[in-house]
Formats: sequence, C-alpha cells, structure tokens
Amino acid sequence: MKTLVLAEKPSVGRDIGRVLHCTPQGNGFLEGKDYIVTWGLGHLVTLKDPEGYDKKYKEWKMEELPIVPKKLETEVIRQTAKQFQTVKKQVQRQDVKEIVIATDAGREGELVARWILKEARNQKPCRRLWVSSVTDKAIRDGFAHLKNSKEYDPLYRAAVSRAEADWLVGINATRALTCKYNAQLSCGRVQTPTLAMIQARENEIHQFVPESYYTITAKTDGITFTWKEGKTGSLRTYQKERAEEIKKKCENHSLIIKKTEKKEKKVYPPLLYDLTELQRDANKRFGFSAKETLNIMQRLYENHKVLTYPRTDSRYLTSDVVGTLSERLDACAVGPYRKMALTVKAQHPETKKWSFVDNKKVSDHHAIIPTEQFVDLTHMTNEERKIYDLVVRRFLSAFYPPCRYEETVIYAESAGEQFVARGKVMIDEGFRQTQELDTEDEEDTSRELKDQTLPKISQGMEMKQVRVDIREGKTTPPPRFTEATLLSAMENPVKYMENKDREMVKTIGETGGLGTVATRADIIEKLFHTFLLEKKGNEIHITSKAKQLLELVPEDLKKPELTAEWEMKLSKIAKGELDDRAFMSEIRGYTKELLQEIRTEEGTFRHENMTNKKCPNCGKRLLAVNGKNAKLLVCQDRACGYRETVSRTTNARCPVCHKRMEMIGKGDDSMFVCSCGHKERLSKFQERRKKEGGGVSKRDVHAYMKKQQKEAKEPVNSAFADALKNIRLN
Repeated sequence: MKTLVLAEKPSVGRDIGRVLHCTPQGNGFLEGKDYIVTWGLGHLVTLKDPEGYDKKYKEWKMEELPIVPKKLETEVIRQTAKQFQTVKKQVQRQDVKEIVIATDAGREGELVARWILKEARNQKPCRRLWVSSVTDKAIRDGFAHLKNSKEYDPLYRAAVSRAEADWLVGINATRALTCKYNAQLSCGRVQTPTLAMIQARENEIHQFVPESYYTITAKTDGITFTWKEGKTGSLRTYQKERAEEIKKKCENHSLIIKKTEKKEKKVYPPLLYDLTELQRDANKRFGFSAKETLNIMQRLYENHKVLTYPRTDSRYLTSDVVGTLSERLDACAVGPYRKMALTVKAQHPETKKWSFVDNKKVSDHHAIIPTEQFVDLTHMTNEERKIYDLVVRRFLSAFYPPCRYEETVIYAESAGEQFVARGKVMIDEGFRQTQELDTEDEEDTSRELKDQTLPKISQGMEMKQVRVDIREGKTTPPPRFTEATLLSAMENPVKYMENKDREMVKTIGETGGLGTVATRADIIEKLFHTFLLEKKGNEIHITSKAKQLLELVPEDLKKPELTAEWEMKLSKIAKGELDDRAFMSEIRGYTKELLQEIRTEEGTFRHENMTNKKCPNCGKRLLAVNGKNAKLLVCQDRACGYRETVSRTTNARCPVCHKRMEMIGKGDDSMFVCSCGHKERLSKFQERRKKEGGGVSKRDVHAYMKKQQKEAKEPVNSAFADALKNIRLN
C-alpha cells in the first residue's frame, strides 16, 4: 500500500518527490515504491458562482438580491480541471491507504488541500506535513514528524469562513451597486479601502496650502553653516522679517566655534527580501509594477529555479536553512557576484549566528534568497537579471558588517545666533560594498542638514569674512502614491484607520494589513483594469469613476477596520475559541444590512468620460478610459462588454528624446507618436529598426553568443593549420 502526498504547486511536488525517491509516471504526478506525489496549481477548487445555485442569477437583477445560499458549495475550476482529474484519480486508487497534506503551511494552504480532497470525495485518513521551507532536510524532518490533520480542522474552518465571507459581501455589494446605477461598479473588503486610502491622499494634496519658509546659511573658509533655532532646534523660520533681521545681525560678525562633536555611527544591512519589499524596490528602481515583479519572480523560481518561493511575508530564515548557505553561495558565485560570494563563504557562514535567522518570525515561508541551483546569467532576460541582481545583492549584504562612518557636528555662534554644520568621513563601507545603486538610509536622505567635507576645526576658533544668505523655500504637499508606496500603505494601513484600538492595530499588523503578499499585486491590477485607477508617469491617480464609487459604497466597506475585525474573529476560529457558524451568521446578517443601505442610498452615478462615438454592438455611446498601459473606448452598458484600444504605450523608443512611444491606429495605418512631438509610421519605424540592427530576437542573440564561445575555444587559423598538418619538412 502507498501514501499519496498532495502538494500545492508542481515545483514543491517535484522537490518532495525527489526526497521520497519518486519518478514521473504520467502527467501531473510522480510515483515511487512507497509514495505517490501529486499537486494542485494553487487552487483547483473554488466557491460556486451564483448561477451555479440557480440559473436566474445569470442575469444581474436587484430584485434577486441578496444571494445568500443556506450552504455555500464548491466546484472545480474549469481552467485547471485536467489536473484536478489527475489528483482525483490518485486519491481514489485502491493501493492508496492514506494521504499526506503537503500544501503551504498556512490558512490558505489548508483551504487548497481540503477543498481538493472534498471535491475528490476522499474518505481516507489524512496526515499533515507542516514545514516552513522545502529544503531536503526540512522535508525529511517533516515526514519524520507528520501530524494528524484533525489538529488543523480549526485552521480550515477559519479559511472557509474568510472565503465565504468575502464571497457573500463582495458578490452582493458589487451586484447591488452595478444594478442600481447601471455601471460596472465593483467593491470588496480589500479593494475598496485601498481606493479610499488613495482618495484620502488626494484630498490631502488638494487641501494643502503651500507655506513659505526661510533658511539662513553662513559660509566661511569652505564650510557652510546653517542657522538653528535655539529653542526648537528647527533649521528654518516661517517669518521673512525674522530671517532678514538675523541676516542683518550676523553679516558683520565673526563665527565663533563653540563645540565640535565626533561620533562613530553604524548603518546595519537591511533585512532580506519578502515579496512586498522586493516589489517596492523594483518599482522605485526600475518602474516595475507589483504584478510584473511577481511574474518575473515566479519565472526565476519555477523555470530557472535560482530563487526561493516568492509569495512570502517573512524577511527572515529558519535555522534549518543555515546548513545550506555555503551551497547557495557557491551557486550564485558567478559574474559580478563571484568575489563577494567567495568572500562570504570564506567566513564559514553555517558556523555563525546571524540576526536574520529566527524561526519565530517565519510563518509559511522564509525570505526570498538564492537556491542551490547553479546560475547561468546568459539565460535570463534583462528584467529577470534586474530582479535576480536585487535579491542576490540583498542576500550577500546580510553577511557583511555594518557600514561605519564618523560624523562630525560643529556648533558655532554669531551675534548670539546659533549655527551648525555637519560632515561625514567613511571608516568602513561594510555591506555597502555589495550594492551597485545608492543605498543611503532614509534618515540621511531626508535630513535638511547636508553632509560636507570639513577642515580641521577646534573649539574657540574665530572665523571671519562670513557671507550670510537667505534661501526661500515652500512646503510641499504629500506625494501621490506610486505602486511602491501603495504597497506600503496596504501592508500597514493604520494611518487611515479611524478606530485605532490597540488590539485592532495589533491584529492588522500581525495579519499583514489589507490583502496578502500573494494578492496585493492582483488587487492593484484589478483597480487599473476596472478603470478605478490610472497612471500618469509613475504616479497613481484616482478616476472620476472611483470617486463616485466611494460616494455610493457603504461606509463600512471603505475602512481597513473591517479587515481588522474579521481577522480578529478568524484568528479566534483558528484557535478554536469562536464557533465559525456564529461568525457566518453575523456575515449573512451584515450582507443584508449592506444591501439595504445600498437600496436606500439616494446617490447618482454619471459617466463623465462619454464620447460621441457609438458602440458597434449596441449603439450606445462609448466611454473614453485610461488603462494602465493603453487608452481605450469601452461600452457604457455592462452587459455589452465591447472595448477597443485607441492607443497603447510600447517599448519602442523615440529616436529624438528616447522616451517610450505610443502606438495609434491599427494594421498598416499604425503610427508611433511621442510626447516630444515626433511621429513615425509603423512601416518607416520597421525600416529604421532594420537598418539599426533592431528586431533581433533574444534566441538569435543567445545562439550567436554560443557560436562565438565555441569558436573562441577552437585553435586560431585552424583552416591554415589543417592545410599544413601533413607537410613534412626535411
């Protein structure tokens, strides 16, 4: 008899199969002497759509709401039905005596496995593999300590409750808003508070009134001193008269050095990457969207196998990974990382204690780091190289000492006014040796008092020939969100909560804020796709449609507090302290209250982006909308669904200013247009690219490089050598 192991993803299934000595026996599973290993593709089963309960729900009508089935049912996802049938076949095999659930160690992982087994009508006993990483050692240890799956029943009930609550609230509220205002209006527990945060930032910007401020500098002997308010320590004044008075007062006076302070300061290496931090950095440095970064990470994880599991919310490693550090360093010791990796390996990192190793700070998966797989950088795309570079440099920097520098602060006085200057001398770059890009800590970049090179100064010195200047500045409003800063706000939305109850704040912090590391990118993409957000440069702007939606949606759905309240209750269900049926009874009642609120709301929705162009399908006027990377015309009738692309942003660069150009039109009439005014027909562009050597595929480049490498290994002048090899000279 055999044991069936159910993993969440093919890559993890293959790792487990290798440890259990299983080999491929067919599509979608591996088999060995004692074990069969199969997997999902993430979720294979989901909650039924409303029309699955009754055909009448296929048509969206207000009078059919609320949709609150007595019992929510599941169904197989059509797109992945083939893999589900493979899993079901293994579950029902006569020679399978038990099942080991080996999906991700967490709430969602439990849901993935239980729903699959439920749909497969499993009656066999189950045990649970609970590991935080999928190294061979972790898998072997996990199989040596399998637990009864019944221990995780409360966790499963919490997972089902979360899924069903989101279904009931999201589907009913979305249908109610859409039917009432005949516009495609969607809302949900995560996407609506996210929109509300962007609107709140927009309000801050519009309400902001710029205020003039003045800084006073005193320059002498190559040093720039900045005036400092004696009582508050502020480096600026908001009173022009006072600034001019200080300038006049100090202009004909010397600067007397009152005190110099020297301190050694340290900046420690940043923690390893979790997905959100990586998405933030990739957006700031390369302009990648959260979704792009996740997709690139997924390829590096699944196809290249050079980085670990991407969907992690931890920035720490578990102790069982320490023994593999040398192998990981060997694997990434290529190209620009070779010298750094060998330097770290020479320290024998597996024998030391590291601050980034902490089992308590890893829930489902440890931080993103390189795997033990050898790396061939030439097989990666430019985008993959950039993400791999970020992860490897962050990984290597964690083993380096802190950056140490000596900071000197000079305090001076002139005519009774205080002035200050600061300088910095690097002692040891430490971890910053591993960084290609500027990695100044936020504290340094945000300070008004800038660093400068200082000559030798002693207390009591008098500095003459002082030039005093006033510089006027204006306070600036808070910046608009970028994807990087929006991810941060979603991860920690406390600032946007009205109720800052300590337990609620703690809960939303522990549960990772709005959404999860795995879902935030999709939520942001959905907001762009439904034309609630648009991008201008790297900035995110809220659309008129979104502003109106926030006016119409029930107040509760706009607040991060709803997530906090739910998570507090779900946490109690997972611990066995709260009955899931009581929670779902509350949700059913809450859903009905939301619908009543929407029904009685007296708001209106007006399309402010109507064009005179008519839909070719239904004849109604089309709406002009800005997608994330394109301008489109879409039908105002949600039931029609017609859309056409007017223009889209391409990767083609303008020959004049080198910015990305937009493509307008279709087929032979297509034209590239740049914001600088340059225009170019598609045919002319293709001709130009051909002359410049453009249009060569990455495969062609790779083949050419391989040929060059092969030729480099062959002896020089081989044809000439072949002709002479048989000649004998007496």
